Amino acid sequence: MCLVQARNLIKRYTADGPNAVDDVSFEIYDGEIFSLLGPNGAGKTTIISMLSTLLKPTGGTATVNGHDIRTQAMAVRRSIGVVPQELALYAELSAAENLRFWGEMRGLGGAALGGEIKEKLALMDLTERARDRVETFSGGMKRRLNLAIGLLGNPPLIMLDEPTVAIDPQSRRYILDYVKALNQKGTSILYTTHYMEEAQELSHRIGIIDHGKLITLGTLQELKQLVGEHEMLKLQLYQSEGGQTLTEAVGEIKGLHRASANDGEVTLNVDAAEEALPEVLSKASELGLSIRNIEIREPNLETVFLHLTGRALRD
Repeated sequence: MCLVQARNLIKRYTADGPNAVDDVSFEIYDGEIFSLLGPNGAGKTTIISMLSTLLKPTGGTATVNGHDIRTQAMAVRRSIGVVPQELALYAELSAAENLRFWGEMRGLGGAALGGEIKEKLALMDLTERARDRVETFSGGMKRRLNLAIGLLGNPPLIMLDEPTVAIDPQSRRYILDYVKALNQKGTSILYTTHYMEEAQELSHRIGIIDHGKLITLGTLQELKQLVGEHEMLKLQLYQSEGGQTLTEAVGEIKGLHRASANDGEVTLNVDAAEEALPEVLSKASELGLSIRNIEIREPNLETVFLHLTGRALRD
């Protein structure tokens, strides 16, 4: 069953401005985790805002659980839970009070809501902090409570917008494990991130987005096949200004497909990293550049992103 069907979505914030989302189409199927992977400003949050009916598309349309986002907004909202990147919490209220407020906003109440509040607090390991004000919580605890709010009402589709940004590793691991467990129980998930390792670990299918355009989508294996057996060679320089110079100097190396530089870090997409390395080091020496660290990676999503866009994801 197709739970989300987006067709040629366009969003432009000003009449003569660029498209923040540019002719994007994709589907999300019942029971899958679909990730949108791309850098900050790629259009991921705008897509979630349109699918959740907070923003009207400039062009195109979409359905969520069979409901049109333009004409059936309330039915769409009843079908989804949204966990925004910005925390939707009231700092002066307790964890339980936040859950009750947002539950009532969803139309929940009575004993059913009380039971859900206890359940969600337990799921997020926050039972002992239920009566504590959110202003006393750590960043990771706030993120977990934010997730709990999005789960109220047990909607068939959860939209998670960068849910692990700026939290400690333990809380991040907790959220990732819970997302997988939630999906195993049948919940479909739209997950946005700029962390490639998260997309690789969680996703049934991944859409790569950059500058508002959906460049490609598929399973992890399908995306890796786009770059064949290419490897990634990463070099960190002591001289932050030398990255672009080295990138230009190695442009004729045999087997080089893509090269990018970012603040002293050079990323090369090559056929065989070990074969390319001696020539790269020779070029660096000629330029008087010192190497701080060298890393070789087998094909992964970062390799795919570099291959498709010509730059590393964090550029």
